[in-house]
Amino acid sequence: MRTKTFDKFCELFGNEGDIRLYFSPGRVNLIGEHTDYNGGHVFPCALTIGTYGVARKREDSKLRFYSMNFESLGVIESDINALVNKKEDDWANYPKGVIWAFGEKGHNITSGMDMVIYGNIPNGSGLSSSASVEVLMGVILKDMFNIDVNMIDIALLGQYSENKFNGVNCGIMDQFAIAMGKENHAIFLDTADLSYQYAPIKLDGAKIVIACSNKKRGLGDSKYNERRSECETALSELKAKLDINSLGELTEDVFEANKSLINDADRVKRAKHAVYENQRTIKAVEALNAGDIDTFGKLMNASHVSLRDDYEVTGKELDTLVETAWEQDGVIGSRMTGAGFGGCTVSIVKDEAVDAFIENVGKVYLEKIGYAADFYVVEIGQGASRI
Repeated sequence: MRTKTFDKFCELFGNEGDIRLYFSPGRVNLIGEHTDYNGGHVFPCALTIGTYGVARKREDSKLRFYSMNFESLGVIESDINALVNKKEDDWANYPKGVIWAFGEKGHNITSGMDMVIYGNIPNGSGLSSSASVEVLMGVILKDMFNIDVNMIDIALLGQYSENKFNGVNCGIMDQFAIAMGKENHAIFLDTADLSYQYAPIKLDGAKIVIACSNKKRGLGDSKYNERRSECETALSELKAKLDINSLGELTEDVFEANKSLINDADRVKRAKHAVYENQRTIKAVEALNAGDIDTFGKLMNASHVSLRDDYEVTGKELDTLVETAWEQDGVIGSRMTGAGFGGCTVSIVKDEAVDAFIENVGKVYLEKIGYAADFYVVEIGQGASRI
């Protein structure tokens, strides 16, 4: 893929000058969903699939972007002095937003660039293709313009750009996992203070299998922002009595003793998910560190039930994939991953059962939904970098 991306760059923009190649992974979250903007814990890992980028600095202020995933859009042009979100610029609003965010935080970009990207993350899948592009752009800017930022800064700048430039009120998890990924490790991240530790993923005799529902989902026009708002309102109601700054600070018992402060049944369910999911994530990492993969799998399953019943972000497609997965031999755990409303599921499946799992779940999904799901047996890789 890196060769194809480089060749396309040369075809479009010429092969002279200082052309540089970069890679930014996708990510999957093993457990801890919709907790990152609620001050809770998450447990994502970077993948070996992701976004390749080839870029070269220009002498003028022009920006030229081309995606091999959206060839019909052609070269999208902009300018570092006119960075505004334009609907017709489609995917290019993500790298544009990062350039804008760097400037907002005092890191002025002094010239334009040409860039070609090529990703093998399914678009709209919930594996964070948008955050992959954002972190990719951050790494390119740091490298090309010798900007003094670290990888956590790049993650925060990516989140800021998505919040303020692209209007999606996302938390920090996606960008953090992509920027800070480590091979064969997941990141146990406390989103309240960005403290983190790497936890080795030792799935002896098992694989991570991602199922893409192929139901396209756009975060900005989903109910993602609505769920976040519901949690923020529930938090403000709880703060009438409790001295807390986030739902992630609560244990299950404290929440149950005070949930009557929340004046809406749906908001009670949303807050319950945020609290219980955070505690599930803490317990799941403890189980993994103790070598208890079966308990980890049961907590994954419980996570999906909560996302389905309390947070209501799954839908027929994801529920079909997960509930069919639970019926298969050799499945240790399965749940939706990402924001929901489409996208992907993540399952841990014993090696000898992987082929039958893909065949059986795929068959049921096609029969029930009417179109096929795609399956990926994935490996855990490094964070974004120049290559």
